[in-house]
Amino acid sequence: MSTAAAPTATLLTGAMLARFAREVAKYPVDQKQSAVMACLAIVQQELGWVSPESEQAVADYLGMPPIAVHEVTSFYNMYNQQPVGRFKLNVCTNAPCMFAGGPEALKHLCEKLGIEPYGTTADGQFTVQPCECLGACGDAPVMLVNDRNMCSFMSNERLDELVDGLRAAED
Repeated sequence: MSTAAAPTATLLTGAMLARFAREVAKYPVDQKQSAVMACLAIVQQELGWVSPESEQAVADYLGMPPIAVHEVTSFYNMYNQQPVGRFKLNVCTNAPCMFAGGPEALKHLCEKLGIEPYGTTADGQFTVQPCECLGACGDAPVMLVNDRNMCSFMSNERLDELVDGLRAAED
């Protein structure tokens, strides 16, 4: 066994490998690299973020150069390249949201939580970051919670309610 394959053995659980196999099975045998985004999503779901070691493990599994996996990880902001809080709050600051209060929403969240953009609260509960278009321009400003739940028309009051609700859910 080569040393390049070692990260796969140590980072990827049997359950993760089974999920990888289901994703790879969706593509022709000679195109298993097409499952790279799905495999990275699985890593993030299971580990919370995509580390350089997990990128290597995905590359090993899919038989592709590690830099090719890193290019995918670093291109899409849905992949966390460092640990994030329990609640990742992505605030759209792209043009339509920018004109409808996106940057102000980002600033309000950061001030409420006492962090800078891309920062994580000391208790590890919240990470706040700007993001590109979320495809809901008519509902601006919009944000995404944990890469899954879209929130629209995010006034300061709605932002406060969201954060307070997430904190309460923790208790």
